[in-house]
Amino acid sequence: MSSTAITTVIKMMESLPVEIQAQVAEHLREYISDLQDEARWEQSFQKTQANLVAAARRAREEMRKGVKV
Repeated sequence: MSSTAITTVIKMMESLPVEIQAQVAEHLREYISDLQDEARWEQSFQKTQANLVAAARRAREEMRKGVKV
């Protein structure tokens, strides 16, 4: 599954000296890893967001009623 963007990046990298290719590849690995971490965080947040909203509503209601925790 090679998109036009990936093909373009590969061609650009192939035009570089081998040492630079290795550096670019390492930067890409780190960048992709960061993107994957962000995606996992976002997915985790989405799963818990409804619970966080509900807890905030309960806390607000308890504060309104003067309930001490």
